[in-house]
Amino acid sequence: MKFFIDTADVGEIKKWADSGFLDGVTTNPSLIAKSGRDFLDVIREICGLIESPVSAEVAALDHATMLKEAMVLKDIAPNVVIKLPTTLDGLKTCRQLTDMGVDTNLTLCFSTNQALLAAKAGATYISPFIGRLDDINLDGMELIRDIRTVYDNYGFDTGILAASIRTPNHVSEAALAGADVATIPASTLAKLANHPLTDKGLDASWPTGSRPGNRFCNMMHQTRIGEVDTFPQLITLLKRGEAEIDNLSLCCMVSGPYDRVPRVKDAI
Repeated sequence: MKFFIDTADVGEIKKWADSGFLDGVTTNPSLIAKSGRDFLDVIREICGLIESPVSAEVAALDHATMLKEAMVLKDIAPNVVIKLPTTLDGLKTCRQLTDMGVDTNLTLCFSTNQALLAAKAGATYISPFIGRLDDINLDGMELIRDIRTVYDNYGFDTGILAASIRTPNHVSEAALAGADVATIPASTLAKLANHPLTDKGLDASWPTGSRPGNRFCNMMHQTRIGEVDTFPQLITLLKRGEAEIDNLSLCCMVSGPYDRVPRVKDAI
């Protein structure tokens, strides 16, 4: 499953691009308007930050103007994906852009029929809005599952891009339902690696009050020392053969980063 970030915040995009698992960006005029900057300038800057797809949305609602705006957007960079509403005019524009070899993202999809039409129009992506369906007591994930079934039935290549994601659970549920991509707000993206049991497990690995501290604890199954007060003392015991150690099982409790642990082997 690919992860896109749903933002026009250039700083956030830079940060997540450096993480190594960002696969694209989705934007819309309202997100860019909040920045107070020129729409085209923002799209151009984002496209310069990453080589992966960047969805840029047209503002028009009629086919002729949508196409005109799309022609401007597609010339900004080769990784621009034209974002269009899932309406008859949007679908018509999508078909024409597809025939020209331009990638498209059909947005504001709320039904399987809309997704079917988007695939037939050759859309690169279809964006079902999960959260907005949940808001009106419908099941957004059911729509993802239904679209997946239809696309698999007929061999459509259109990617299912789960949008309007509000929580980490939305991400995992969309993955289980078969979405190809999830476009995720930065605040939700930051929560994906969090789990209270992970934090609890890390806390349990350190003796009470020892993080941060200035003591070393050898966690190997065979050792004649439990704790030593200083790094030099630990090295001395290791040289004497009075302790066995494996870097993978050494907990180094020092103030600051753990960059001294790899030096244990070198110091012996």
